[in-house]
This record gives sequence, C-alpha cells and structure tokens, in this order.
Amino acid sequence: MDYQTILYSTDDAIATISLNRPERLNTIVPPMPEEIAAAVDTANLDNAIKVIVLRGIGRSFCAGFDFGPEFETGYGDEYSTDGEWDPGKDMIGAINHQTGYVPKFMSLWHSPKPVIAQVHGWCVGGGSDLALCADLIIASDDAQIGAPYSRLWGCYLSGMWIYRLGLSRCKWHALTGEPLSGQVAAEVELINSAVPFEQLEKTVNDLAHKLAQLPLSQLAAMKLVVNKAYENQGIANTQALGALLDGYMRNTPEGKAFLDTAIKDGVGTVIHKRDEMFGDYSSAQVDQKPNPNNEITP
Repeated sequence: MDYQTILYSTDDAIATISLNRPERLNTIVPPMPEEIAAAVDTANLDNAIKVIVLRGIGRSFCAGFDFGPEFETGYGDEYSTDGEWDPGKDMIGAINHQTGYVPKFMSLWHSPKPVIAQVHGWCVGGGSDLALCADLIIASDDAQIGAPYSRLWGCYLSGMWIYRLGLSRCKWHALTGEPLSGQVAAEVELINSAVPFEQLEKTVNDLAHKLAQLPLSQLAAMKLVVNKAYENQGIANTQALGALLDGYMRNTPEGKAFLDTAIKDGVGTVIHKRDEMFGDYSSAQVDQKPNPNNEITP
C-alpha cells in the first residue's frame, strides 16, 4: 500500500509505523488516521510480526490536528452541508468506525499485538490521544505532552487521559490544558518511562525485541485481560461522549473564530495567542520546550 502521511517498515518480528509529515510536526490531516489503522491491520495480518512501534519522523511525535486548510479540505462534506457545519453529519462521522478518528486511534488498543509509542518533541492534542492508545509509551525526558482543549477547539477524544491519570491530576490538566514533560509524565504514570533523547530509540528497540522473544499468544492474552478490565469501566461510553462534544466545541462561536484566525493569520499566530497567558507550549521558555535539534530520521 502506498501511504501519503506515514511510513511502514518491518525488521524481523517488529513493525514500525512512522508518522511522516515532519515539515508540519506530524500534525493530523486526512488520511493519517485511516493510514495508521490500515498499517496496524497490515502488521496484525503478518504472522511474522509480534510487536508494533509507533513513532514520528522529524522533531516531534505529533503536534495534534492540523488547523490549516488541509483538514477542512480533506474531510469536506463529511461534517458539513452547503459549507456549514452539520451536527448530524458530525455525530455520524464521529461514532462511525469507518470514519471516526477515535476508532482509528483505537486500532492500537484493539490490536492483539502490543504497541509501543515512542514519543519525542511535541505530543499535543490529538497526538496525545493517539499516543495514549498504545500499550506502552516511552518518551524522551524533554518531550512535551499535553491536551489544551479547554483553551478552545475540541475535547478529549480517546479518553485515555482520564483513564491513565488519577482524578485530581486529570481534572487539573483537563481544565488548565497544561502540558507535562516526558519526565513528569513518567513520574505520574501517564506514560511508562522517560529517557534522555539520545537513549530513546535504543530503549524502545530493546524493549520491542524483548517482547518479540515471548509467545505472541501470551502477549495477546495479557493485553486482552487488562484491556477488558478497563473497557468494563466504560471507555467506549467516554469516547462516544468525547467525540460528540469535540464536534460541538469546534463549532462554538469561539471555536469558529479560532479556526478562522488560524486559516487567515497562520496556526502559529492563533496558538501563541491561546498559550500566551499560561506561558507554555508556544509561549514557554526555551528550557521548557523540546530540544529542536532532537530529530528522528526515517
């Protein structure tokens, strides 16, 4: 299969899916969610593969959804009628497993083969929803992981922030939108571990090879029993509500103005305005941002 937004490769028993829009920090546009899910299917159909690694090429894992014209153009009439947002279409699109973002992200969760997310640079918004659907998440210690939905445009999609964090921390990050460094994210167990960037690829590769030495049936069984315990807590219901609210929040007067400004004046302008009073993300001090020299190559 020819992919537009990702790369797919295999090495022995390990399949690697690489988000491949480095010039845009791997921001999400169609058909990226669809291509991720298709690549997961390819790995699951390959009997030689036991472990899947998800990573981003360039300076970041994924900086969220692309607010630019490619997003609107790509989905076109799926969410609108006569150029206006159609809440009915948005609802159907959000809950439809063939078109919704969340079912595509959750292909990582539902894969019987374990998925390791290798996170560096920015992992924001939809990018964080994607990464947190993986089974194991290893980040560089200077990565920035956040979901600033409360500051306009969107709502938790996968619900994994809620299930991976305790109530107090989840409420804090849900309401403030503040990011966590990779190091802090590991300390509070949002992710599994954080290492210096120079050790990231080797750490993930070593873990993937260790898991690949185990019987796939055992890996699948252990993953399934843990997944079902959390699914019984209502993940599917949370995701359905999050996806519906995401559509509404993107189309409030404030949400529309946010997107219009992004298209007119550029994403950088609207993001800086969003973050300015918090002093994080685009407005953070240099030492609170990922090192821009840390790049993953294909």
